[in-house]
Amino acid sequence: MLKNKSKQKTKKSRQEINEESRELKRKRKHKGLPSGSRFNNQDDNKNKNSTNKSKDPRIGSKKPISLVVESASNAIKPVKQPKPAKTVLSPQQELEQLENDPKLDMLLDLVEQNAKLTKDQQTYLDSKLNRIDELMQELGYTDDDFEDEEEKKEDIVSLLKRN
Repeated sequence: MLKNKSKQKTKKSRQEINEESRELKRKRKHKGLPSGSRFNNQDDNKNKNSTNKSKDPRIGSKKPISLVVESASNAIKPVKQPKPAKTVLSPQQELEQLENDPKLDMLLDLVEQNAKLTKDQQTYLDSKLNRIDELMQELGYTDDDFEDEEEKKEDIVSLLKRN
């Protein structure tokens, strides 16, 4: 039986084999994407983008830059605004200003209430009180000038009683 089955297969001629191989080659040739598909697809994208505004793919400023150096006289230099000059106050005016300082008043109230001050508050208070002392010495004021008249009367009365 084996011999009969093998005999049923007929051998193909060389011409038939060549024709089949040519057909297979044609099929393989047309497999996949057509040649030049990269470029053809971009044409389709260009048509789609032409309806929309095409965007510049470059990143950065589009501001034109001159390639020729302009002379220094043509260049505009920014004008610096002068800083306002500090007004020089007379010692009397400065003393009045320090006495009317609300922040200084608040800190003095805190000191009278025995509250703890922060480092910044303490430095501010010390600097202002030192400046007040300097101004009072400069103006010639003494502590006696600011004592109440009642305290003076009591002092005089106590002195008279002692004698």
